[in-house]
Amino acid sequence: MTPARSRSLSLGALALASALAVTGCAATPAESAPKKAAATEIDVTHVQGTTEVPVNPKKVITFDMASLDTLDALDVKVAGLPQQNVPEYLSEYAGEEYLNAGTLFEPDYEAVNAAEPDLIIVANRSAAAYEELSKIAPTIDLTLDWEDYLPSFRTNVETLGEIFEKEDEATEALDQIDAKIDDAKELAADAGTGLIIMTNAGEITAYGSGSRFGWLHDELGLATAIDDVEAATHGDPVSAEFILEANPDWLLVLDRDAAIGESGSTAQQVLDNEVIASTTAWQEDQVLYLDSVPFYVVMSGLGAVNQMVDQITVGLK
Repeated sequence: MTPARSRSLSLGALALASALAVTGCAATPAESAPKKAAATEIDVTHVQGTTEVPVNPKKVITFDMASLDTLDALDVKVAGLPQQNVPEYLSEYAGEEYLNAGTLFEPDYEAVNAAEPDLIIVANRSAAAYEELSKIAPTIDLTLDWEDYLPSFRTNVETLGEIFEKEDEATEALDQIDAKIDDAKELAADAGTGLIIMTNAGEITAYGSGSRFGWLHDELGLATAIDDVEAATHGDPVSAEFILEANPDWLLVLDRDAAIGESGSTAQQVLDNEVIASTTAWQEDQVLYLDSVPFYVVMSGLGAVNQMVDQITVGLK
């Protein structure tokens, strides 16, 4: 073989080897695309605006029992909260290892500031403190919309799921609640009329559609015994005679004194009179005493909504 032929073969082999090397090392389009960095902050839209919030904040202070309830269900621990009237099923958070951040209505701003939180949560009872708390750390307002209760509740759960990268867990928990709600709707559709009342210091107030407990009518479908009840925060003051005139098939009763730990006449004692005893609900043994902790203290949250829907379902059977 001539030197020229030898050189030609060598160069050809080198070119082929180079081509094979390039082909063998080439990445697929998916592999060559740069990986998107995980977000470290997200913009959270809430009742009082949009706030840039860190993903998976390490130190959280909540002034909302519903958010505490949901975070606990999602296995996310908070650093601080108002420790007055913490529900029994969340009693862990009344311990000394958690910061007592004041009350729902009056935060201890000095203590909160000293704790250097990464996120603060407010809601219905604490919303007025939003402006001052937002000067300390990113703050979001997860106030519940009574007139759009279940969608508002779901949005709040999904928001917390996104912040703490618990989207799958939040979706699964909401799906389970949806199944329970479907069962409750079937029962409510055939239950007849209902009237929601609350006793407080011996007085009675009534709640209707659009009120803080109105979702039992508006979203579970329990027919209202009367339509013109004022949708006030603490209800429309009524008498035993009013209840008899409304004459509901079901009387759903909340005891506020029991909810906040006040002594006094129980709901059973307040309603134990001849006038109430003449109602259809009383005579048919269809007076349902609701658990005031989830209904009045917590108001929403994954644990509380589960408890409330379960109680309605069992009660109406």
